[in-house]
Amino acid sequence: MLQAFIDFIMSTGLMSVEFGQVVMLLVSFILLYLAIKKGFEPLLLLPIAFGMLLTNLPLAGMMSPPILDAAGHMAEPGGLLYYIYQGDHLAIFPPLIFLGIGAMTDFAPLIANPKSLLLGAAAQFGIYVTFIGAIASGLFTAQQAASIGIIGGADGPTAIFLSSKLAPELMGPIAVAAYSYMALVPVIQPPIMKALTTKEERMIKMDTLRPVSKLEKILFPVVVTLVVSLIVPPAATLIGMMMLGNLFKESGVVARLEDTSKNALINIVTIFLGVSVGATATAEKFLRIDTLAIVVLGVVAFGIGTGAGVLLGKVMNKISGGKINPLIGSAGVSAVPMAARVSQVVGQKENPSNFLLMHAMGPNVAGVIGSAVSAGVLLSLFG
Repeated sequence: MLQAFIDFIMSTGLMSVEFGQVVMLLVSFILLYLAIKKGFEPLLLLPIAFGMLLTNLPLAGMMSPPILDAAGHMAEPGGLLYYIYQGDHLAIFPPLIFLGIGAMTDFAPLIANPKSLLLGAAAQFGIYVTFIGAIASGLFTAQQAASIGIIGGADGPTAIFLSSKLAPELMGPIAVAAYSYMALVPVIQPPIMKALTTKEERMIKMDTLRPVSKLEKILFPVVVTLVVSLIVPPAATLIGMMMLGNLFKESGVVARLEDTSKNALINIVTIFLGVSVGATATAEKFLRIDTLAIVVLGVVAFGIGTGAGVLLGKVMNKISGGKINPLIGSAGVSAVPMAARVSQVVGQKENPSNFLLMHAMGPNVAGVIGSAVSAGVLLSLFG
């Protein structure tokens, strides 16, 4: 009886816990706190944090691969999260997320003000600067540097998609960094926006956008898919799925498909993607110097992207004779609609009667397209 009790004690996770696992469990608790208590994008952070918790439980084997016998047959199945993770590894989940994003996105602000496409493009500048910085560090290959740079687009699904193709060994740190910075948009962006603009610029009120016809909204996803896919074929997967979802929305003839895409499907995939991304955050993969470098380079990429958008907004403001509020340039990163909301909040603090949200949505949705195109370009160069 005593031996059975001793055997039970020795089989518990308490007897096998390692220092690295304790550190990662503490990190998961911090992320859970930020998601639940502080409300930092809980739809993203909560499943990621809990996936991180699950994968670092000693002896739980949630991410263990299947064990094969000598003949190559499965002797023991893998852990649950290992199989869910295949949706990330095979780049299935990110395009499905883009399908849902497309079904939820209104491209009317971009169609009404095509100049905002430039702001979305400017915000991608951080991707390429960080790519160069990662190469210069000597810690990463070109493929790894490209995957790290895409964090600057503040687009988690795109980061997962590109890293699954170019640097699957770094997918965990890259995905966690990308989603964490997406969640921290309201914290990271305002200081940069205020540092690069004057009070007078932040108070600028913009003219109401013109109405956009139904025909324009229907043609937009078709034209964008054709143009982008012909110029950058590797971007067709992400752009095509996003524009299909948008066509569901704007056509008005497939309400059930639109509803499924923007509700049930994207919610299910978000759970699977978030938990499985968090499950890659093991102590062995995270407590390393290159992971710290990824975290630092990621925030640099995000900061440069935000700053580049604001600076181009200032240039466009001068050219337009003071009609464009530079704050909307910060929304050129892909975090939809968080970045647009931040532009609205910062602008309204200076001028309570200022409503920048719809103007900021133009660069914001342009940023989603821009990050997908950037991923396609990098995939073409280094894939």
